Amino acid sequence: MKRNFIFISVLIGIMVLFVAGLAPAKDKEDPLTGTWSCQAKGGPEGDMPFTLYLQQAGTNVDGSVSSPLGDTSISSGTFKSDTLEIHIDSPDGEYVLIAKLDKGALSGTWTMSTDKGTWEGKKQAADSK
Repeated sequence: MKRNFIFISVLIGIMVLFVAGLAPAKDKEDPLTGTWSCQAKGGPEGDMPFTLYLQQAGTNVDGSVSSPLGDTSISSGTFKSDTLEIHIDSPDGEYVLIAKLDKGALSGTWTMSTDKGTWEGKKQAADSK
């Protein structure tokens, strides 16, 4: 009886450790999924905050963007070799954001027609809105 109790206790402990290890593994697989607080620099309106709501599935990235100019969906997005590329169609043209993910932060460039600048973003904590 005592041997069965020890075996069951060890088995439950292993299962708990296994389940606890799944969440961090998913974060490493899809590090972009979540809400990102961002800042664009160099635009005609000056520096502008915006928020990215990203959903990553492998190399594909989908989601939306919200800024003082309005909200819209991402037309297409990819994440390869730690580089994010997002295309956003707008009435004024196509925005292209390219950034490198480094130590949990994004930084890169944006272009729209002849306008261009830089941008950076930090992922919000999972419980932030």
